[in-house]
Amino acid sequence: MDLNIRSTIALNNGVAMPRLGLGVFRAKDGEETVQAVRWALEAGYRHIDTAAVYGNEEGVGRGIRESGLARGDVFLTTKLWNDDMRADRQREAFENSLNRLGTDYVDLYLIHWPVKQKYSESWLVLEQLYKEGLVRAIGVSNFLPHHLDDLMKAATVVPAVNQAECHPRLSQAPLKAVCDQLGIVFESWSPLGGSRDGNLASNPELASIGKAYGKTAAQVTLRWHLQKGFAVIPKSVHRDRIIANGDLFDFSLNATDMAAIDGMNRDQRVGAHPDTFPF
Repeated sequence: MDLNIRSTIALNNGVAMPRLGLGVFRAKDGEETVQAVRWALEAGYRHIDTAAVYGNEEGVGRGIRESGLARGDVFLTTKLWNDDMRADRQREAFENSLNRLGTDYVDLYLIHWPVKQKYSESWLVLEQLYKEGLVRAIGVSNFLPHHLDDLMKAATVVPAVNQAECHPRLSQAPLKAVCDQLGIVFESWSPLGGSRDGNLASNPELASIGKAYGKTAAQVTLRWHLQKGFAVIPKSVHRDRIIANGDLFDFSLNATDMAAIDGMNRDQRVGAHPDTFPF
């Protein structure tokens, strides 16, 4: 698989999205986020993923501007939060995100969680933003197959992306298959498995696989995501880890190692379940 740090995947509307991005969940707004974004862009990343609820859109926007790159050279994702859907503030929430980011468009705008009785009508607002050219692509996050099926009853635009928790302990094969059938790109969040039962970056089985390639357990895990066909957005605010998380393109996992990592699946979540999330 011939990939590099700027390799892209074509969304269903023809927009090219970089396969690897920086996630900024829990990064503090201000210098911490600004530096993380700048370091990622310096390392060759061209995809930054944030959300209104993260509270760091201003820092993301600053980091992009201070990088010296043209806005069009960076693929920027943000998300519509649950409370804004419940309060019917979808359009206002998007405009507020634009203001905080300091941009006049975003590349990808996602519904963050499938809020009952709100996500279908919210999707129609996203479709309007897309038709107005304020977003280059629209998608969803944390949608299960039944959410996608329900959404498609109202949609005139098929989601371009479904961003969901995914890692070797939650490999999401059934959901990925549904996304493939619908022409939706699958994107992994929490790709290193969070902290339950130990972060996969310190997993001995993955570390053992990594020795053969001169790579860490984290790098092996992120390479697994790429070879599964996922887009992936590892989060870090540490320069060395950001660089290491992008150092995935001088090796390829063989079929035996891919199968071994597939075999780690336990359908085990570290985040909330999309049917029962309490926020």
